[in-house]
Amino acid sequence: MTEPLPSTTRARQITDGLEPKNVIICLVLLLGGLRYGWSGLGWAVFALLFTAVVPTLFIKRGIRRGTLEDRHVGHRQRRLTVIPFVMGSVATAFAVMLGLDAPTDLTAIVLAMFASLVPILAITVWWKVSLHTAVSSGAVVCLAIALGPWWLLLYPLVVLIGWSRVVLRDHTTAQTIVGAAVGGLTAGLTFWAAR
Repeated sequence: MTEPLPSTTRARQITDGLEPKNVIICLVLLLGGLRYGWSGLGWAVFALLFTAVVPTLFIKRGIRRGTLEDRHVGHRQRRLTVIPFVMGSVATAFAVMLGLDAPTDLTAIVLAMFASLVPILAITVWWKVSLHTAVSSGAVVCLAIALGPWWLLLYPLVVLIGWSRVVLRDHTTAQTIVGAAVGGLTAGLTFWAAR
């Protein structure tokens, strides 16, 4: 058995550490806490239940049953089952938050997550676009809109995530670039319009 190359090991650490679920958790907690204090953190935890926890449990269940191969859902066609489920979970959070008059930016960020999944799902029908770069790019853009342009300094992390996906051969360079563009534009425009 050969030792993995150092770049492959680093790429795996980046891919796993900055996976969409973790980025969403950081984004929502930051936004909730910095914009609305303790009540914002409470709403953030509620939003995360449907945008991170429920989707993660669904994926773990699929792995246990053998219908999914890994937590990153590397098989394009299997994403066509996972993405609609995630969309339903995110839509549930949005509907409840809207109905209960949750803080505007938190409701808007959940709507931005849902809106980003629409083109991602459409593209996934024929091509395996990167969810990692879509989510991270959208997160950086939304933080910059909500909290100021200095948050755009996090954008090199999106590039680093894209690099990791390419090194691991989970995506091509084009798939990571398209993911970043689609995620940043869709999430950013939706968040900006909804707040």
